[in-house]
Amino acid sequence: MIGPDSAGQRLDRALAAAVPDLSRSRLQALIATGCVREGERTVEDASVKVKPGQRFEIRVPPAVPATPEPQAIGLDIVYEDSHLIVIDKPAGLVVHPAAGNPDGTLVNALLAHCGAELSGIGGVARPGIVHRLDKDTSGLMVVAKTDAAHKALSAQFADRTLSRTYLALVWGRPSPSAGTIEGAIGRDPRNRQRMALVKAGGKAARTHYRVLRPAGTEASLVACKLDTGRTHQIRVHLTSIGHPLIGDPVYGRRPRSAIGPKAGGNETARSFPRQALHAARLRFRHPADQNELEFTRPLPGDMRDLLVSLAGEDRIPEY
Repeated sequence: MIGPDSAGQRLDRALAAAVPDLSRSRLQALIATGCVREGERTVEDASVKVKPGQRFEIRVPPAVPATPEPQAIGLDIVYEDSHLIVIDKPAGLVVHPAAGNPDGTLVNALLAHCGAELSGIGGVARPGIVHRLDKDTSGLMVVAKTDAAHKALSAQFADRTLSRTYLALVWGRPSPSAGTIEGAIGRDPRNRQRMALVKAGGKAARTHYRVLRPAGTEASLVACKLDTGRTHQIRVHLTSIGHPLIGDPVYGRRPRSAIGPKAGGNETARSFPRQALHAARLRFRHPADQNELEFTRPLPGDMRDLLVSLAGEDRIPEY
């Protein structure tokens, strides 16, 4: 029943407060599929405003098999319990099926690994993908096993208490050596396959960066912390200040200022096959006991080899 404190709120928000075990996103899916009723009337609009005394019935359907099929794909599991999994995703692994990548994804691997442990979200058995990494970005991801964990972790993303630090190898030497890049990100109006800083219609984004060390004369090793999690955020923001990621096929053309003393520049850097970006540190509160967890992963072999090629060594200062 809707209490006086929820009067005037959206239905999905009021139900999320009344039934904390169901995330707001799951409730929206249940409403959209006709699983919420007021008496004999089915309610299918999550935005409808509620009144005190209204009674709603929520029917949670049993989980059904997800469209993706389980596939025995090896996972580098950093941590796992009954609530969540932290993995080190390799470059080249797509997070979830989509056009052009119907299988062979992280979701397929998680379905095989977790099996019946996965919760039903909107009536579909699937892993709780809380955040994503681009296909060719490597590093740490947290995946929720339960709806409660998914809701709690999503809330930490929203209130910025979940911390993510990335290591990137970029062309040139950012100046100043530390700063904050702010700018709304949306689809590039000139190329819908790219993201870009936009004046209207985008989503606010903020990236904090710090140069950790020069990488020879052509490049720098940079640490980036995100306040927001927009598509291609680091790639777009660093490009916007003139220092795109080495190897980035979409945003990464080397600026003139990055060309070293050799006419051709560093061959390893010029031919690096992916954006040189790695999610190196992840910190969050465990959704069950609220204890803080922190995980780190070193640069993968290809980025370490690139750093050695550019700088002559693989030393990484504290970040």
